[in-house]
Amino acid sequence: WGLGLPELESSIKKAREDGKEVRAIVVINPGNPTGQVLSLENQKAIVEFVKKEKLILLADEVYQDNIYAEGKEFNSFKKVLRSMGDDYKDVQLISFMSTSKGFYGECGRRGGYMEMVGFDDGVGGLMNKIASVNLCSNTAGQILMSLVMDPPKEGDASYGLYVQERDAILSSLKRRAKTIVSSLNKLEGVSCNDAEGAMYAFPTITIPQKAQDAAKEQGRKPDALYCIELLKKTGVCVVPGSGFGQKEGTFHFRTTFLPSEEDFPEIVKGLTEFHEEFMKKYA
Repeated sequence: WGLGLPELESSIKKAREDGKEVRAIVVINPGNPTGQVLSLENQKAIVEFVKKEKLILLADEVYQDNIYAEGKEFNSFKKVLRSMGDDYKDVQLISFMSTSKGFYGECGRRGGYMEMVGFDDGVGGLMNKIASVNLCSNTAGQILMSLVMDPPKEGDASYGLYVQERDAILSSLKRRAKTIVSSLNKLEGVSCNDAEGAMYAFPTITIPQKAQDAAKEQGRKPDALYCIELLKKTGVCVVPGSGFGQKEGTFHFRTTFLPSEEDFPEIVKGLTEFHEEFMKKYA
C-alpha cells in the first residue's frame, strides 16, 4: 500500500470540478485501515503535492510506535519537511499524537496533542481560544500524554520494567500481525498485504455473485453482508471496506490484531470455518 500521486491528483481534480474548495489533506502513517508504513520517497512526494496545491497537511501519526515490517521505519512528516530545505518552509503542517495507540493503548484517557508548523502565530492563539471554550480540562489525559512524550530513561528506577513491557507488547503485536495475514492469505479468494505497522490488516476479498445479489436485495454493500454474517456466526467484528472509499468493484474488510495472543487460534479457526461456509453457501 502507498499513497500514489496519480490518485491524489485525480481526487483533487474531481473535488474541484464538483465545486468543492479543497483546503487540506489527511495522511495516516502508519496507516488505517491498510496498515502500511509510507516510504520516505512517498512522503516527500506528498509534501511536494501539498506545496504545489497549497494545502494544509494533517498528519495523523498516532501509530508511530507500531512498526513490524523488516526494513521499515517511521519518519514524521515534520522531519521529512525539514529535510527538504527552505523551499518548503511555507508548507503548513499539523501533526497529531495520542495516548490511545502505540504500545500503551490508553483509549479511555482521551489524551493527545497537535503540533502546528508553518502557521502564523495568530493561528496558534485562535486555537488556544477554541480549546479554552471547554469547561473542564482533561487532566488525566494530559498527564498521561506527558508520560508518553517523556518515558523513563536509562538510569531511571522504572526503566528496566518499562523496556521489558514495551518490547513484550510490540513483539506480541508483530507475531499477531504475521499470524492474521498468513491466515487470511490461506482463504479462498482472499489476498492480504503484510501489516507493516499500525494495528490493522486490510485484505481484499472475492465475493461470489450470488452473495452480491443477496446483499443488493437487503440494501447492503456486498462486503457489509460478509462482515455482518461473520459477526453473527462467530462474534468476530470486522469493518467493511466500503466504509473506507475502496475502489469501485473491489471488496475488502479491515481487521485488527488486538485480541490477546492466547485467543488468536480460536479466532483464526472461527474465521476460517465461516469463510469456507460462506463461499459454499453462495457458490
